[in-house]
Amino acid sequence: MNLYIVDHFIPFPQSEYGGIWNVLASDDEECFDLITAADDNQFPEYYGKLRGNIANSAKYTVVGNVEPKVVTSFLT
Repeated sequence: MNLYIVDHFIPFPQSEYGGIWNVLASDDEECFDLITAADDNQFPEYYGKLRGNIANSAKYTVVGNVEPKVVTSFLT
């Protein structure tokens, strides 16, 4: 399991800066699925960029038994 720190850019006027997602996931695809489910399909036109952001995100190995989930998100 990994902790992903993912940038989520959404341009103005929907957002001034975008945001960041902190996600526990086993791989990039699960991370993408968790973010898009939490995003509730609000910004599907930016999901292509999101995949790249996930691939390039900081990833930290998590020790212990944790469930995949969106830990926190901060979106402007």
